[in-house]
Amino acid sequence: MRRAKLTTKKLAQRIDLNYFKSSHPFRRLRFILSVSAPMLALIWLGWFAIARNDRVYSSGKMSASHAVLTERCSSCHLKEAGVFSSKTSDGACETCHDGPIHHTNQVFTPNCATCHREHRGSLRLAATSDASCTQCHANLRAAGSTTHYARNIRGFNSNHPEFAAVRAGSVDPGTIKFNHRVHLKTNLAGPSGPVQLACGDCHRPAASNEPARFGSQPAKAGSGAPEREPPSMNPERAYMAPVSYAQHCMACHGLQFDKRFSESAPHDTPDVVHAFVVERFQRYIAAHPAELRITNSDPNLPQKPFPVSPRVLTPEQWVSERTAESEQLLWRKTCMQCHAMSFPARRPLPMVAKSNITVRWFQHAVFNHDQHRLLRCEECHTAARTSQETSDILLPGIKTCEQCHHSGSEAAETRCFECHTYHDWRKEKPAQGNFPIFGQKRAESVGKPEFNSTVE
Repeated sequence: MRRAKLTTKKLAQRIDLNYFKSSHPFRRLRFILSVSAPMLALIWLGWFAIARNDRVYSSGKMSASHAVLTERCSSCHLKEAGVFSSKTSDGACETCHDGPIHHTNQVFTPNCATCHREHRGSLRLAATSDASCTQCHANLRAAGSTTHYARNIRGFNSNHPEFAAVRAGSVDPGTIKFNHRVHLKTNLAGPSGPVQLACGDCHRPAASNEPARFGSQPAKAGSGAPEREPPSMNPERAYMAPVSYAQHCMACHGLQFDKRFSESAPHDTPDVVHAFVVERFQRYIAAHPAELRITNSDPNLPQKPFPVSPRVLTPEQWVSERTAESEQLLWRKTCMQCHAMSFPARRPLPMVAKSNITVRWFQHAVFNHDQHRLLRCEECHTAARTSQETSDILLPGIKTCEQCHHSGSEAAETRCFECHTYHDWRKEKPAQGNFPIFGQKRAESVGKPEFNSTVE
C-alpha cells in the first residue's frame, strides 16, 4: 500500500501556532532571569550609591600606599561638569604630597599618573617602568644649557655608561695615606698582640650595633631604646660611615708625644694639639721642679752626656724645649704617617691638608649595603687586598653589578628605579592629611574634626 505524499500544506497543519504562547518551565526561568538580573544589578549599584562608596567603579585594587583612598575615588578622580568619569590630575596628587621636579633644566615634565600607575594591585608605585625614564633619557635635552651626562640611555644592560667614579683617569680625592694591603696582612701587630683585620673593622654603617674592636663606639641618640624599624629598613645602614681615627685607628696608632705621659695628644688641629702639649708640660714641671736642672746631651746619643756643667732652666724655657721636641716627633713622624702636611716658613705650626674622605661616591644613584650583606666584601671590592695607594678607587664597575642585575626571571632587579630616583626630595613639601580613619559619615556623626591619616 502506497503512503500518501506529504505536501507542504499538510506539514504546515502539524505546526502548533500557539506553541510560544503556552507555558513552559524554560521560558519562565528565562523571563525571571531577564528581569531579576538587571534588577539585582540596579539594587547593587543603588546600595553603593546610598553608601557613597565608589569602589564598584574601580578598575583594580589600589596600592598599599593608597589603601586609605580605596573608597574615596573622588579624592583623585576630580568631578567635572558634564563628565561622568575623569582621569586623575597632578593637582589631585599634589593635594597630599608635592613631588618636586627632577631637574631645573628639564624640558618635559610627565604627569604623575604617567609614571605612577594605580589600580594594579599591591605593587610599589615607585617601581616605574623603564619607559618612564627613557622617554627623556633616550634623547636627553636640557633647557637653556647643555647636559654633562650621557644623552642616550635605554637600559641598564644595554647602553648604560660605566660608573663615573671608576672611569679611566678617576682617582680617590682623599689625602689620608692608607695601605689596604698592609692592614689586611695576617698577624698584624695590634694593641694586645697579633690581629687579623677584617673589612668590617673599619667600614661599617652609621647605625651598626656591633662594637668597634679597635676604637671607641660613638654614643647614639636614644641609646638603650629599641629600634623603631628593622635593620633592613633603617636608612643609616645603607651607606658606610666615613672612617674616623677615634673609632677605627686609635687603638693601634696612638699619639704619644713624651714618655712622661701615658695619655696621647688629641687628634685635632695643630693649634689644639700645641695648646694641649704646652698645658701638660706646664702642669708637669710645676709638680716636678727638680727637672729644671738638666744635663746637656747629644740628641742623637741621648745617653752620652756632654762634658759641660748642668744647666738650670726657667719653667718657661723647660716647657718650650720639651714642647719643641715633642712636636718634632708628632709633626715629622707620627702625624705624617697618615696626613699630608706642609710647613710654611713663616708659620710656627704646620698645615694639615683636609682629609677629603668621600662619604658617598655615587651622587646620582642610590645603593644599600645592608641589602647586599650576604655577599663577601671582596666580591665587589676585588682589589682591596692588593691596593697600596690612597688614590686607588676600590669600587665595583658596572660589569660587577651585571653579574646579578641582568635580564631573566631569576636575576635581580634591573629597572632604572632600583638605583635612581626622580624627584628632588630635598624640596618636598609636607603633606596635609585630611582623611578620617573611619570614614566621612562617622566623622560627621560624632561632630569632631577629621582624623589625620598618619598614625604613629
